[in-house]
Amino acid sequence: MSETASTRTPLSPTPRSSLTRAKERGRTDRADLEAILDAGLICHLGVLMHGAPVVIPTIYGRDGDTLYLHGSTGAGNLRTAMTGDVSLTVTHVDGIVYARSAMHFSMNYRSAVIHARPTELTDPAERMHALRVIVDQAAPGAWDTVRSPDKKEMAATLVLALDLTEASVKIRTGGPRDTPEDIATGGVWAGVLPLRQVFDTPIPAADLEAGLPVPAHVFDRCSETVVVL
Repeated sequence: MSETASTRTPLSPTPRSSLTRAKERGRTDRADLEAILDAGLICHLGVLMHGAPVVIPTIYGRDGDTLYLHGSTGAGNLRTAMTGDVSLTVTHVDGIVYARSAMHFSMNYRSAVIHARPTELTDPAERMHALRVIVDQAAPGAWDTVRSPDKKEMAATLVLALDLTEASVKIRTGGPRDTPEDIATGGVWAGVLPLRQVFDTPIPAADLEAGLPVPAHVFDRCSETVVVL
């Protein structure tokens, strides 16, 4: 039986996931973590390669307390990721905060940082499920309408799972935090310029057969926007 957001264990900070600045922006409700991950399309995976940090943008998918990544079996960054702990981030910018002082300019945002040691999936059913989750993250409804990966494609694909136990969430909302002195001086506009992500009109492939309509699950995405908190 799946747990509801109200009954699940809240995020418990560890030394590396504890906030050291603007702690009031931290959130411990696991539902906030899941909402940030579910609204994202790209994550950034940080690994150590040859003694130096490397950050790779990649797509992902979440199912419950597990986040999935995939790539070529020849991808050095994913192979390296399996040798130790990694850090993975997802961030949404909801607005630019204009202040009266240059040092008080900010952004409204939602961000999640995950610390985990990736595990390679080897069970065929688990691997196929993970790939479906990743496709559903970006293109809900598409998996059931397209050809499934074949044996050759699966053999060339590395699938990793990350546990979401250790994570931190940070969210900023609202207007500028100007000092009373700057507010009293006046003469400078302050406020928030909201930012949202939208999907545009679908563009058919150049070699698409004539008369094939855009499927409903694609049109559904066109009506979506990233909610500004």
